[in-house]
Amino acid sequence: MITLTDVHKAFGSNKVLRGVNLTIPTGESMVVIGGSGTGKSVLLKCILGLIKPDSGVITVDGQDVTKVDRDAFLARFGMLFQGGALFDSLPVWQNVAFRLLRGSLKRPKDEARAIAIEKLRRVGLKPDVADLYPAELSGGMQKRVGLARAIAAEPEIIFFDEPTTGLDPIMSGVINELIREIVVEMGATAMTITHDMSSVRAIADKVAMLHDGVIQWTGPVADMDASGDPYLDQFIHGRAEGPIEAVR
Repeated sequence: MITLTDVHKAFGSNKVLRGVNLTIPTGESMVVIGGSGTGKSVLLKCILGLIKPDSGVITVDGQDVTKVDRDAFLARFGMLFQGGALFDSLPVWQNVAFRLLRGSLKRPKDEARAIAIEKLRRVGLKPDVADLYPAELSGGMQKRVGLARAIAAEPEIIFFDEPTTGLDPIMSGVINELIREIVVEMGATAMTITHDMSSVRAIADKVAMLHDGVIQWTGPVADMDASGDPYLDQFIHGRAEGPIEAVR
């Protein structure tokens, strides 16, 4: 579904991506790991076409992302943002149905509200949450609303940007389980970027480690612990000593 071939991206003298090669098959859940500042978010934005690579080719379902009709292209994606990114001024149901109330996916208001309530139910929230505002929700509930919004338009591809950031271990586990269930249920292609190893083990079919601008290692999540790669081994065990230098 998604293929990156020799993708480079620099910002001035800062070379963030230095030849990324990665393939995400249709219907698989790929988790990209790596330390803070390694370019995971830049990689995601390049796939979405929000940032244009300096060189290399990115295709989604065989189409070059720099040459597609933007509206039709983006309609295929759902996105769970790192901080939830809910609109404070809109009630929960309008946040969930945001794409269904405007643009090419527009539905009648009553239908959009009904879909929103169904998606809220799918992530474990009751209908009475629909008319609350984001500020009235806990962090875990806000994350669930963000997940409901990500799946509201039945996307083929879903991106999860640090899905458990700011959540306690129990709620992180709940969100990880929900993501896994929903991705399998929908048959969606999923890409998650995270440095939370509990998320990796719960969500991933395959894992790719981004380090120093390239994919250092990629393979099935079951092979991760015995990879033999010193960079991956240091990262997944959180060791201070190793080839990855900690910023002090």
